[in-house]
Amino acid sequence: MNKVAVSAHDAVADIGDGASLAVGGFGLSGVPTVLIQALLDHGVRDLHVVSNNCGAMDTGLAVLLAAGRIARVTGSYIGANKEFARQYLSGELEVELIPQGTLAERLRAGGAGIPAFYTPAGVGTQVAEGGLPWRYDEHGHIAVSSPAKEIRDFDGTPHVLEHGIRTDVALVRAARGDRHGNLVFSKSARNFNPLAAMAGRVTIAEVEELVEPGEIDPDAVHLPGIFVQRIVELTAGQAADKKVEKRTVTS
Repeated sequence: MNKVAVSAHDAVADIGDGASLAVGGFGLSGVPTVLIQALLDHGVRDLHVVSNNCGAMDTGLAVLLAAGRIARVTGSYIGANKEFARQYLSGELEVELIPQGTLAERLRAGGAGIPAFYTPAGVGTQVAEGGLPWRYDEHGHIAVSSPAKEIRDFDGTPHVLEHGIRTDVALVRAARGDRHGNLVFSKSARNFNPLAAMAGRVTIAEVEELVEPGEIDPDAVHLPGIFVQRIVELTAGQAADKKVEKRTVTS
């Protein structure tokens, strides 16, 4: 039951080229930066990433993106990530953009063993009707586009069929965790992290504070250890290294 890994590099050592990853975080909040850096050092390529966004500035998934290690992204937000936009528009990166709530539910459904579900989000748009550009060619023409999805009426309202997401591995970051893998997330970091963790067949969590089993009140557990296979304890410096995307102060 002791799921603590020797190091971040040891925890990701068996992730191979072409692996699919669910990665927690929202903007710069709750991003498993130490595990991502270990994955970069490991040298894997052609990764298929499922995450709300693909990093920002020079941190998070942006380091893998800049190194050309990501082949495909399923997400809901590009934001100000210029390298993400450049790779997408130049045909270097395949991107499946979906509504943010749909992405969250697809991850949760996959983790809960639900193969698919219906939602009204996206009905009447290319999300449901197909034709969204997934990949461009070098001339800027659409090379791969999204397929049409099944539509079904419930109580007179059309809904689109969406499939649950399962990935080979999930990488998440938690504020506290015990050796059994029970996790607690802090404030905004409790965004996509629990959902990503549920979706991974093997889930690796970096924790800012590692405690012994029983020290976390069962009522305070945000994600039970059944979903977590490996734990990486961060150093004090790693835990405190939290970047701010846009610092705003009063005069």
